[in-house]
Amino acid sequence: MGFFTRTKKKEGWVTVSFLRDGLCVARVQRARDGKAVVELSAFQPATDSRSPAALERAAKEFKLASYQLGTMLGGGEYQLLTVEAPNVPQDELRTAVRWRLKDMLDFHVDDATIDVLDIPVDPNGMSRGHSMFAVAARNTLIQARQALFADIQLALTVIDIPDLAQRNISALLETEGRGLAMLSFDADGGLLTITFKGELYLSRRIDVTIAQLLEPDTDKQQGCFDKITLELQRSLDHFDRQFNYVNVNKLLLAPTGAPGLHEYLAANLYTPVEAMGLEDVFDLSRVPALADVEQQQRFFLTLGAALRHEEVVL
Repeated sequence: MGFFTRTKKKEGWVTVSFLRDGLCVARVQRARDGKAVVELSAFQPATDSRSPAALERAAKEFKLASYQLGTMLGGGEYQLLTVEAPNVPQDELRTAVRWRLKDMLDFHVDDATIDVLDIPVDPNGMSRGHSMFAVAARNTLIQARQALFADIQLALTVIDIPDLAQRNISALLETEGRGLAMLSFDADGGLLTITFKGELYLSRRIDVTIAQLLEPDTDKQQGCFDKITLELQRSLDHFDRQFNYVNVNKLLLAPTGAPGLHEYLAANLYTPVEAMGLEDVFDLSRVPALADVEQQQRFFLTLGAALRHEEVVL
């Protein structure tokens, strides 16, 4: 199974994410008009969240076998690389991309599961080239994740990545005709994405974790704020040079609970910065616990992955 694989929907979609301290389980119902409804958001503490025992407990409690299931890789479990799109027929695309990745991965390309995601070109035809994202993860990791579900008779439909989960949320908050930058943090670090017309154009990792953001030592926290600001400015400048036809009108900061971060970024970036909450995207009426900022931070990417819907893929 590659990334982004799809099969026919059963009774709904459930995403299971494996965090360092437990499992997040989420189910979202998209609405034709109005916000998507969060029907389930549950956290199950576990010392080893990726153990069959932990997943089996969640499967029984939330009746996971009744749903189409997806999961998501952690920040350090895959590489997302930008490559020049090969000029080959579509059925040869992955093979051509694999060849281009052979010197870019930190492991042998023959040991990689690879999928691709297109980056749209300038509609006015002024772009210098056509690029695409290549996602690569070790075969052993993908096989282990598949086996984890299979061992307890659960059919895993898709293995997603955080970048696309965040893309799903960003796409719902864009201003028409403008690009949108979004920044979130979790135990794996910061994730900056830029979307335009619902498509992912840029994704960058920032080496600052949520724990570091919540550091009580103000000097250490200030150092994190400075590092984040520098990385954001570099990334936004790079994006402006690379995609000058996309006007990014603001940066949305996902829930963190870190005091002062929003104000600091707003004062030190030329791009307007706004704080967002899950209530801006979802109807949370069935899950009142998600009013808490700590829970919003915990479930942010899992709920983004749960927004997945059938779409055209390469």
